[in-house]
Amino acid sequence: MTSISRREFTLGGLAMSLTATVSSRRSNAAAPVMIDPSDPTAKALGFVADVKDVDTAANPAFKPNQKCATCAQYQGKPTDPSAVCNIFAGKAVPAAGWCKVWVARPAG
Repeated sequence: MTSISRREFTLGGLAMSLTATVSSRRSNAAAPVMIDPSDPTAKALGFVADVKDVDTAANPAFKPNQKCATCAQYQGKPTDPSAVCNIFAGKAVPAAGWCKVWVARPAG
């Protein structure tokens, strides 16, 4: 049987505690908050959570293929259901959403 000194035991426990704390913080990291369509910036930019709700009379330049997932400001993969948007200060938007500052995501 191997003996462990009190110091080794304490250091081992401390290391395990730090590892658990770091892992817990990573898993509990807050997911980005979804943008609220009533947010003043969202309202000013005509944001809708689903392109089906775009007022085409008020947004004549809108095309049906325009949605957050295909916008250059969408920070996720086009297949992600939601992702952070650069326009809305780090808040998430749904992939099917849209706003007036939509710009085509670069190919590739």
